[in-house]
Amino acid sequence: MKRGGILNAALAGAVARLGHTDRVLVCDSGMPLRRGAEIVDLAFLPGIPAFETVLAGLLSEIVVEGATAAEEVREANPACDALLRARLPGPAYVPHERLKELGRAAELVVRTGEARPYANVILHCGVPF
Repeated sequence: MKRGGILNAALAGAVARLGHTDRVLVCDSGMPLRRGAEIVDLAFLPGIPAFETVLAGLLSEIVVEGATAAEEVREANPACDALLRARLPGPAYVPHERLKELGRAAELVVRTGEARPYANVILHCGVPF
């Protein structure tokens, strides 16, 4: 039995397999998902689990050297934008349509129950040394 950290077996295993330059799409419940990608769907009910909760859990376990979010988050979801700016190393912003295109290439997709607009980010994995 694990003492802590990510307890979801599928997500813990997927996180353990990540390497430098891999991408992780953390997304809200409305993001279109590519068939064939490794998807860990945590969505349970609208808002559960929250994007912020899942992001915090992932950030406690992986090294992130960059991040990409939708530029629309700035106006449509300022609380999420503030969260991204506070927790991530200088997120880059692209149009939402471009973010969806980039998300199709992510090695791992983690779907949350988030029900607020544009609560999506691509995390670019780094190394701890």
